Amino acid sequence: MTFSASDSGEDAPGFSGAQVYPSDPRNDDVQVYVNGAFFHRSQAMVSVFDSGFAMGDGVWEGLRLIDGRLVALDDHLDRLFEGLRAIDLDLGKDRRAVEAAIRATVDANGMRDGVHIRLMVTRGLKRTPTQDPRFAVGKPTMVIVAEYKALIPTATRSGLKLLTSTFRCSTPDVFDLRLNSHSRLNLIQALIQALNAGCDEALMLDQRGFVASCNSTNFFIVRGKELWTSTGACNFNGITRRKVMALYGEEIGVVREKDFTLAEVYSADEAFVTGTLGGITPVASVDGRRIGDGAVGPVTRAVGESYLSRITTI
Repeated sequence: MTFSASDSGEDAPGFSGAQVYPSDPRNDDVQVYVNGAFFHRSQAMVSVFDSGFAMGDGVWEGLRLIDGRLVALDDHLDRLFEGLRAIDLDLGKDRRAVEAAIRATVDANGMRDGVHIRLMVTRGLKRTPTQDPRFAVGKPTMVIVAEYKALIPTATRSGLKLLTSTFRCSTPDVFDLRLNSHSRLNLIQALIQALNAGCDEALMLDQRGFVASCNSTNFFIVRGKELWTSTGACNFNGITRRKVMALYGEEIGVVREKDFTLAEVYSADEAFVTGTLGGITPVASVDGRRIGDGAVGPVTRAVGESYLSRITTI
């Protein structure tokens, strides 16, 4: 490995990546929600017999708090409960109760702006580590971690370096990326390949060789006035992705969800990735090949500025 277990975006500000954020000492003492109670981050924990720890059995959501508003809250709750239904997990809480828990978490930490929230739900304790859901005992586990993670404006970024991974995005019949599952091993393997090659994020293909997504974000290219992204068959069900597509269609030009190849990526005018934490992050190169002139392009800049200006209303 070319990186150590202590390396992180928070401790190593020289890193670049779609999930990197500036260090903030306020995060040292955050209170974490665990099943209705709050614990200092150093004391927040779940059992080694928890379904999420033992089997990756659960789903999660990432949200942003900006100027006191939980951005796209309804979209995130829709996706959360759709995921819970897909894995036949009854949380025992309705939407209003989940929202109340999120708001209680940010209130317990006196938070109002520049916050990223990770909401995690698992099937709960197991009698023994096993895949079989019938061994679950008691109620599901719900954890909410709120931290200060600044959304860095697109214009200040030099752009990500991507490596096309040999690990492929799975098809829905194998592992549906529309589920925000705790199981992320193939995506982590892809990222490790990219990091060991000196890159920031992995670009991943589908089983036919068409571009699908990155390991933690959705991928877009700009060709002329058209914005291209993958069909949705083998990429994340990204809320930021949907918002960006809508903004682009309203303000700039044509959006196409289509199959496209690496050759078309290499000759693109611009490229960027989208995600809840990073918003819109430009891509400077793919597989060592400069995209456009390697700088933040005018379309990426326009999309990023529009997104930031409207983030609390979309």
